[in-house]
Amino acid sequence: MDVMDPAVLRRVTAALRDARPVPYWLDDPGRPGALPALTGDERCDLLVVGGGYSGLWTALLAKERDPGREVVLIEAREAGWAASGRNGGFCAASLTHGFGNGLARWPHELRNLEALGERNLDAIESTVARHAIDCAFERTGEIDVATEPYQLDDLRERYEQATRLGLTGLEPLDRDAVRAEVDSPTFLGGLWDRRGVAMLHPARLAWGLKRVCLNLGVRIHEHTPGLELARSGASMAVRTPHGRVFARQVALGTNVFPSLVKRVRPYTVPVYDYALMTEPLTPEQLSAVGWRRRQGLADGGNRFHYFRITADRRVLWGGYDAVYPYGGRLGAGLEHRPETYRRLASHFFRCFPQWEGVRFSHAWGGAIDTCTRFAAFFGTAYGGRVAYAAGYTGLGVGATRFGGDVMLDLLAGERTERTELAMVRAKPLPFPPEPAAWAGIGITQWSLARADARGGRRNVWLRTMDRLGLGFDS
Repeated sequence: MDVMDPAVLRRVTAALRDARPVPYWLDDPGRPGALPALTGDERCDLLVVGGGYSGLWTALLAKERDPGREVVLIEAREAGWAASGRNGGFCAASLTHGFGNGLARWPHELRNLEALGERNLDAIESTVARHAIDCAFERTGEIDVATEPYQLDDLRERYEQATRLGLTGLEPLDRDAVRAEVDSPTFLGGLWDRRGVAMLHPARLAWGLKRVCLNLGVRIHEHTPGLELARSGASMAVRTPHGRVFARQVALGTNVFPSLVKRVRPYTVPVYDYALMTEPLTPEQLSAVGWRRRQGLADGGNRFHYFRITADRRVLWGGYDAVYPYGGRLGAGLEHRPETYRRLASHFFRCFPQWEGVRFSHAWGGAIDTCTRFAAFFGTAYGGRVAYAAGYTGLGVGATRFGGDVMLDLLAGERTERTELAMVRAKPLPFPPEPAAWAGIGITQWSLARADARGGRRNVWLRTMDRLGLGFDS
């Protein structure tokens, strides 16, 4: 844990003094009103459970495939209120949580996975334009930056591996080149993915998808949690507080929340992630750093930061701490963590000393779902009548659209390019029960922090986790 100098503590405390404890993206006067909850029973062809990206994309794609299909979507609170409305707004083409993770797990199909990911991101861009979704979509790319010498070797190796696979679009940057793009004294080099990542306003994307779904005829009930899933003759039935939905098929997009298919629950655990948003910066403040092309950035540590500029000239700064609650219990108590906010603020000013005196307007946290392979997994239940996708591990802004297509393929019983993937056909290893999960995740977090402090050298525990295909992503 960082030991903070008293002078630094005073500085970050002042910078955080007026920060609102709410996600910046959701603190928006354009936020749509809630739709009425379900009262009574409904019948439909497809029921989608969950009103985040996963559920919204699935409902939208289902109507595009078959406009006559009756689709109902239920959401426990309001569309986009959870991870879909409070993430960093990085919409990546990667379906595998980055090139390195994909190469380690699916080397023989990575080229195909990369191509599918590029097509998926292109389709998201097309949907945003076609339906006039006002979510500040910008195809800026992302720069992974090295802040320690060993990370330069990691970036160089990734570039060489991608080149050998015939993948293009990556541009290595030396110290001067990366600082010409974004000037931080901590940057030693970088790798710029020019087309593989877009920046956007995450909540407005969710609200836009909700609007499109309604326009296509999807019936949406908010403040309607799905409580129980069971067979009902030739259909499935989902019980809610004030009625049931009977459907021929069900798609579950609940991600971090406990799955209605109980055997899926051991495959994910919740991890709390945190972010800060600055006040709007002046043109003079921005010129002190550059950043004219508005790329997203992330550093190369195991405990990494991600950061980007918004359309209204603010800087989002998030990541580093990843907090697992014992037993995987979700609750409001971990959504705000002052010690993490102070740590993030101190790291922000270390990265950008030019912005001394900048204040933060918002500070927030929330849970994401992770699994042991750090990339989404898929499956069916109840004889193929129910499909699910989960485990996006913080990279679901783009990949959830692909996951929606996978769920619809699985429900249709179709053999497609997607369903033939090893990534789709196999599942990650489940997490062990408590207290083993708590102990294992704790040891892994300690080991990752130790690796960051020791030039990236992974200890015996991490090397063993790598061999077993287990781990814990920060």
